[in-house]
Amino acid sequence: MQDLMVKILDKINSPKDLKQLNISEMNTLADEMRQIIIKKVNTTGGHFGPNLGMVEATIALHYVFNSPVDKIVFDVSHQCYPHKILTGRKEGFTNPDKYHKYTGYTAPEESAHDLFKVGHTSTSVSLATGLAKGRDLIGGKENIIAVIGDGSLTGGEALEGLNNAAVLGSNIIIVVNDNDMSIAENQGGICNMLTELRENNGEVKNNFFKALGFEYHYISDGHNIEKLIETFKNVKDSDHPVLIHMHTIKGKGFEPAEINKEPFHWILPGTLDHLNDMLGEESEDYNSLTKDYLLNKVNEGMPIIAINAATPGVFGWDKTFRDKMGSHYIDVGIAEQQAVGMASGIAKRGGKAVLGIMSSFVQRTYDQLSQDMALNNAPVTMLVYWGGISEADATHLCTFDIPLISNIPNIVYLAPTCKEEYMKMLDWSVKQNEYPVAIRVPMMISYSGEEDNTDYSILNKFKITEQGNDIAIIGLGTFYDKAKELKSYIKENLGINATLINPRFITGLDEEMLNNLKSSHKIVITLEDGELNGGFGEKISRFYGNSDMKVLNYGSLKEFTDRASLDELYSRYHLTSELILEDIKKIL
Repeated sequence: MQDLMVKILDKINSPKDLKQLNISEMNTLADEMRQIIIKKVNTTGGHFGPNLGMVEATIALHYVFNSPVDKIVFDVSHQCYPHKILTGRKEGFTNPDKYHKYTGYTAPEESAHDLFKVGHTSTSVSLATGLAKGRDLIGGKENIIAVIGDGSLTGGEALEGLNNAAVLGSNIIIVVNDNDMSIAENQGGICNMLTELRENNGEVKNNFFKALGFEYHYISDGHNIEKLIETFKNVKDSDHPVLIHMHTIKGKGFEPAEINKEPFHWILPGTLDHLNDMLGEESEDYNSLTKDYLLNKVNEGMPIIAINAATPGVFGWDKTFRDKMGSHYIDVGIAEQQAVGMASGIAKRGGKAVLGIMSSFVQRTYDQLSQDMALNNAPVTMLVYWGGISEADATHLCTFDIPLISNIPNIVYLAPTCKEEYMKMLDWSVKQNEYPVAIRVPMMISYSGEEDNTDYSILNKFKITEQGNDIAIIGLGTFYDKAKELKSYIKENLGINATLINPRFITGLDEEMLNNLKSSHKIVITLEDGELNGGFGEKISRFYGNSDMKVLNYGSLKEFTDRASLDELYSRYHLTSELILEDIKKIL
């Protein structure tokens, strides 16, 4: 994309510089900001549509309010790029050499204008209620502003936050950015309520926000800077809770994103250079396999239903699939707790619930996993996607699902290594009625070339895939390939033919096999693509604790990493054959 002229933006180094601009200049600034966001995100990847839709509102917020004295909390941070541009971080959007300097989410270590490191949704109102109450306790006078999207309002914490904000009795301003979209289409009664408000210019008899106790304002055009400024000025320094409901367009300023909003919520680098490829033919992967399986079961008459919490793109559950599934598909909105609770109810009533969830969001379901699902032994099938060590932002790490899920009683957590195992596990899980089952879906598809004849109803049976001696390597799920590489490296450098084991079960131990290893092995090595503390390998170590067996566990440490490279992380965690060999030599 060609170099861009940013005549107004060149003058803006902090929010105070905005206050020198007139409306015409601010509109020009909005155009400039939109163009640099498009260019930057197309280069690095990132959240596209949400940020384009919040440009004018962010300009108006910083024009009227006095950040960082006044506190602005952005829900989920999907729309914080304009905020970063205006708060001293524009180099991260205008200078290609510094495109990766700043995270894609709000981050207090970057700027005083960011109050929280936020990457999960429905949190801003709750956080703002705490800021407001803390201010009141110490006699502060600043404005507290929470920005939240209409999709985020479907999350339980958002409603809990509104419930408390409405009776705070002091200054708190909630800005609802209503673009009639979540990541995919908006779902549920909240969506219907907002639609009625939009269609009636905010004038309806049963106004939910007014009923809670908010002073309510509606802005029909959330891209009209003059109207935004007028409304924000009117509510600034209010002594009671206020809610501003503004209608915006997701993807504003980039026509393909305005028309086809869902695939432009978040884009990969170079997406805009290959727009025609976005609708290209789908190749076989775990997403396509799962979709085909679910559709076949619907056609066979099975009472099966696919459930997700507003992130269908993670699983490849596109509109075509959703339409074919019909009433056998439900998006509960950004409400992972509801998804688990609903799935548990469906399973208890004889339905076959298949819940898709991203590893990073598993912690949001913990109470329901434990109480609603596991304690009640509801035979839900939960597909956990993207689990593993990655270069992700600190807000979206996917290394914690194994400790979280595998230590809850009754749940069977499975780790396939290939297509054949995955399909066998999925089919067994859907058809059985004994256990809640989770399957850790690998990112990249692989094939064993052999049919999997395992009876998964016989729990916790590991598989020795290559018999050896002295050293046993247990490679869990996605790290089974690493275990194979390590076996070859040990053979080459030590002359030891190690035993290779595919455990398949995360939640239990094959005690018979582990005991048998004692007679011919000195070292057991575990490899897992996740956190060690509370993880799979730790269970193996505990089993051998009162024996002479030496155990080496490899996985991630208990830490929040932030955009660290895999090379750096694998080196830190000794997750390379070379480093593991050094550890083995110390024992031998």
